[in-house]
Amino acid sequence: MIPPHLRRRNPPPPTRPGYWFLPKAYGYGAYPATVMGWAVLFGYMLALGVTVQALPTDGARIILGTALTIGLVIVVAVKTDGGLRWRWGGK
Repeated sequence: MIPPHLRRRNPPPPTRPGYWFLPKAYGYGAYPATVMGWAVLFGYMLALGVTVQALPTDGARIILGTALTIGLVIVVAVKTDGGLRWRWGGK
């Protein structure tokens, strides 16, 4: 049994099957809630870092970096429970 002072006061809600991200309670956005969500986020950061180091020109870096970011936003929007939208903290 976990002592009361070590318990999380507001545990994150469970994710439904098929969703990798949970929406933020306030504002616009989501955060990773499963291993796949974290894998997508770290894969994006790795790909962005490799892009910055490997490409010779700034223009190519900007174009590929923008394409990677748009791809990440699309994956997060599709795999977020409830989709991406502005939230005011209500249910």
